[in-house]
Amino acid sequence: MNTRWNPLCAECFRLLCFVAEALCMGLAITAAIQWIATGTLPGVWDWAAQHPASLLLTGLFYALAVSLPALLTGRLWVGGALISLLGLLLSLIDFFKISINGAPLTLADFSMADQLGAVAGLAGDLTPPLDFFCAAAGLALCVALLGLTRRLTALNCRVRFLALGLGLAAAVLLLTPASARSIGGRFGLEFTTQLDAAVNHQQLGLTLSLWRDAFLQEQPPAEGYGEPYMQQVLSRIDQLLADSAPEAPARSPNIIFLLSEAFFDPTRLPGVTYGEDPVQNFHALEEEGISGRFHSHHLGYGTGNIEISMLTGIRSTDLPTGTDICSMPGGVYDAFDSLAEQYTNAGGYQGEMLHAYTDELYNRTVNYPLMGFGKLMFADDLQALGLPWERHVPDTYYMQDSYFCQALLHELEEINRQGQRAVLYGISMENHQPYNAEKFGNTCQTTVSAEGLAPDETDVLRAAVEGIMRADEALGELTDALREVEAPTIVVFFGDHRPNLTLPDGETIYTKLGLCPGTWTYNWVPDEFNDLYSTDYLIWANDAALLNGQAGTRRDSSVTAIGPDLLELTGQPVSRYWGLMEKCAEVCLTHTSFYFVDGAGRASVSPEEAGLPPEAMELLKLRESVIYDAIYGGQYITADMNSPAGTPPAGGPYTCRHLLPDVSAPPLSAYESASG
Repeated sequence: MNTRWNPLCAECFRLLCFVAEALCMGLAITAAIQWIATGTLPGVWDWAAQHPASLLLTGLFYALAVSLPALLTGRLWVGGALISLLGLLLSLIDFFKISINGAPLTLADFSMADQLGAVAGLAGDLTPPLDFFCAAAGLALCVALLGLTRRLTALNCRVRFLALGLGLAAAVLLLTPASARSIGGRFGLEFTTQLDAAVNHQQLGLTLSLWRDAFLQEQPPAEGYGEPYMQQVLSRIDQLLADSAPEAPARSPNIIFLLSEAFFDPTRLPGVTYGEDPVQNFHALEEEGISGRFHSHHLGYGTGNIEISMLTGIRSTDLPTGTDICSMPGGVYDAFDSLAEQYTNAGGYQGEMLHAYTDELYNRTVNYPLMGFGKLMFADDLQALGLPWERHVPDTYYMQDSYFCQALLHELEEINRQGQRAVLYGISMENHQPYNAEKFGNTCQTTVSAEGLAPDETDVLRAAVEGIMRADEALGELTDALREVEAPTIVVFFGDHRPNLTLPDGETIYTKLGLCPGTWTYNWVPDEFNDLYSTDYLIWANDAALLNGQAGTRRDSSVTAIGPDLLELTGQPVSRYWGLMEKCAEVCLTHTSFYFVDGAGRASVSPEEAGLPPEAMELLKLRESVIYDAIYGGQYITADMNSPAGTPPAGGPYTCRHLLPDVSAPPLSAYESASG
């Protein structure tokens, strides 16, 4: 009897040991990832105490992940080592992302996985924190223990392959939408609400936040959505735009957009003093132009996202979680005529994009031609122009803004010589991160001092200020040259986002100056987002008459409002779509999943908390309906949205392309009641 049952008991014992050790290893990997994210072991304990369900589910995830290669190889320590390495790599990428811009790794970031080398190169010196090495050492010890106890977990072939089949079945369940939502629901997760990435990460942890976002519930379209529904939307838009047709401009000006990398007015920083005004050209030009705060929706990164939003009017929050706005199907970018095409489609304008770096990032070689730009020029193309210029372009960093502006002037002259007006979209790079003492040869054109900053911390700020001063000098050179140009020209100058200004200890200058409670954004309030997710902008013209008497005006704008501001200023005939965008910009400058800014620049959590009047809410609902129809629905009125207001509907057959996964459309009743 004992001889018969002893092998079975022994195998059961080894199986129990295998399960227990795999679970312990899964929990250890979970703790290591949280250790790197929080920066302290007590932080791991606090997270586990506040979110025990997240700890348990993540631990089960990694236990299963450890088990699969272990069952294939017959060695649990192999599975532990492999998954530990993957977990550490994932957490390190997450740490660097948070260090760069205060936002954790999200599903959409994986769309740039093939550009990881280029992204890392732009970020500069990325050094793993001490906690990473401590966590790695802890996991190495756990793997060693698995190796030392390998005899206790050595399963026979029959049990191994049976367990492997069960493990693969469990993995399939976790990766199937319906079953994943069911399993997550048992642990308190809901799959219907998009959360701010930092809140999602803080509550669920890195792994679980990515898993949840992969299976967010796709809501069906609003009841009654269809062609009659959208024809009512179109009719209402025409009513709202009936009295807003712009007057034809007396002269068609050249348009130069200059996206200045990480530019903002550093005199806005509290407690920082300078030997001289670091942006004296910008301040002088404010008296001649229209200027104010520019709400960019980003901090420390996201240049490509800002470009797409500005040129299309589509925001990242209009898209499903995990969708990269720079890597969508091509049909999304040409669904609506872009901001540039409001000029180029009317004839007499030529569109060009100029970038002071390579074409590696943000899919620009695909997107920009779809948005009306007939010519693209990158760093090599610009340097090949051989423009007379005495200053040296550093080999280790980026093209200097002064040379880049000379290239803009060169292209402007070439296009005007051909008898056309120019729409130039320029993207500078000189002030791109990293920010360290060596970046500009340990020099800065002005002194910088701030209470509470150590010398090495002040070096970070000085590097950013020097880059900003160089951008300011280039702006002055550009506008001085344009004063001598006979052709009327408008310059739209803005910073895409503030610099990250990460310090050696992982904090940021902004935290040290009291502008936010920490690098992580999950506990920020709307006013802090409103400040730090904004830069400064300027609309300037070489003929004051082009500004329609608005020289010296101060008003807030944003990544989705500055285009409508320009269209209104130039009196350019616009499509229904951009007419609607102009109306929406009057009531909403920023609308993200974590804060909202109304047309007057006031920040709140949401449009509902902002207390917008019914007519403002109606405009936002109309916008949502139009974008839903074009990107996810039947495109019933998309062609009509590219025609001027009042144009008879095109009618006829439509093409239902479903460019992106289906998401909810706003209910028509939400604005029917508002419009009476």
